[in-house]
Amino acid sequence: MKLIIFSGTTEGRDISARLNAMGHDVTVSVATDYGRVKQGEGDVKILEGRMDEVQMENVIADFDLCIDATHPYAAEAGANIKKACERAGIRYMRLARAVSNIPDDSMIFADASKASEYLETTKGNVLLTTGAKEIGVFEKIERERLFVRILPSMLSLKAAEDAGIRPENIIAMEGPFSEEMNELLIREKQIKYLVTKDGGVKGGFPQKAGACEKTGAKLLLIDRPSGREGMNEEEIITEINNIENNKEIILSGKEGKS
Repeated sequence: MKLIIFSGTTEGRDISARLNAMGHDVTVSVATDYGRVKQGEGDVKILEGRMDEVQMENVIADFDLCIDATHPYAAEAGANIKKACERAGIRYMRLARAVSNIPDDSMIFADASKASEYLETTKGNVLLTTGAKEIGVFEKIERERLFVRILPSMLSLKAAEDAGIRPENIIAMEGPFSEEMNELLIREKQIKYLVTKDGGVKGGFPQKAGACEKTGAKLLLIDRPSGREGMNEEEIITEINNIENNKEIILSGKEGKS
């Protein structure tokens, strides 16, 4: 079967390698060069670059099935992928990351702007772990107390620089991080508030929550957007196997009648 996977996540990398090993013709679409180097094993093909809905539709039309393995918070990209599949008449599947257990004392916000509004009323250092794209939303937080942990890429560093983040307040490292590493950073930078998303186990959320509990830092969670539910890896593999088996039955039935 000819499959396209919109990826950039650990789940996307894992399922692309697995499906390729099963003999499927797999192409992985990623938005950036950083995403490209994190994907692809075996004969997996890589498409790099951001696409709008029309471009997605043109690409998807050449495949039998599309898997959306983008990040839980990539709501716009996910919506575009789904619409493109509908227009192209291609089967769509969503590979979703499991929701985490959220500590009872966490503060949950609908979006980053709501979290920023709250932090404007507080004092104490803030550690932002939501990604470089969100930095600009926190523009009203005093620069001396805002620390950002971002990927060690030129795009992320530029986003931090453009937002006026001090060089000494930039932690450019690739996660996920252990609880001990999070705890060390919180204590070292005297963090009072840690802002994060629910990236699940693979995104290191439990380790962030555990570090906050141990240090007394307040956990501020930006809630997941709705409509990003889906299947896990095993369920998708099973569904694809069922499609393949049904296809074989249909083909063998046609051959028997001829």
